[in-house]
Amino acid sequence: MLILGLTKTTLLDYPEHVAATIFTGGCNFRCPFCHNALLVTDFDDVFYSEEEIFEHLERRKNVLDGVAVTGGEPLLQKDIERFLYEIKEKGFAVKLDTNGFLPDKMITLVEKGLIDYVAMDIKNSLDAYDATTGTDGRFLEAIEESVAFLKEGKVPYEFRTTVTKDFHTREHFEKIGQWIQGAEKYFLQFFVDSGDLIDSKICGCDEEEMKEFLSTVKTYVPNVRLRGI
Repeated sequence: MLILGLTKTTLLDYPEHVAATIFTGGCNFRCPFCHNALLVTDFDDVFYSEEEIFEHLERRKNVLDGVAVTGGEPLLQKDIERFLYEIKEKGFAVKLDTNGFLPDKMITLVEKGLIDYVAMDIKNSLDAYDATTGTDGRFLEAIEESVAFLKEGKVPYEFRTTVTKDFHTREHFEKIGQWIQGAEKYFLQFFVDSGDLIDSKICGCDEEEMKEFLSTVKTYVPNVRLRGI
């Protein structure tokens, strides 16, 4: 496992859990607004060994009840199944953050009981995915498969979109709403400049614009909320 970061304790990353957050390295997308750019484009060494991670979890087992695994894209890690198994064996619930590019791997992990909650990024409407993710669009079928699987409700989940002035319009959210109609939970996230962006010129939307997008989506996904306000 390529582990590049660890938040030792958080109340934010895993709904209704006190969790540790583990950051894996590498991603197949190049979203200009990615706030963890160094986890995607510029890493050389493993900053944390698995031994360090598990020692921390053992020390905090009376405080923590969950582990959020994020990135980068965690499902690119070849040892992810074994790693999640070891976390579950220690008694922790597991939340996976994913871009949905690898549905078969996600489905397998869910079916094996290794994931308790999935947060999947909806980068944009399907017709704008290539520009938003810096890719060529050949993966759209995989993204649609991941969305369809999660909507079956076999594991608790949320969809979420980080909203930027550069890539998102009301028309995009009309299409997203139609696509994920009836989703369990959907969050529109305020863009925050972390200082570690792929494109430093990216701008967020103001509260009025975000509320307009929320209203557009709510027609299709009643349980849509703003996050980060």
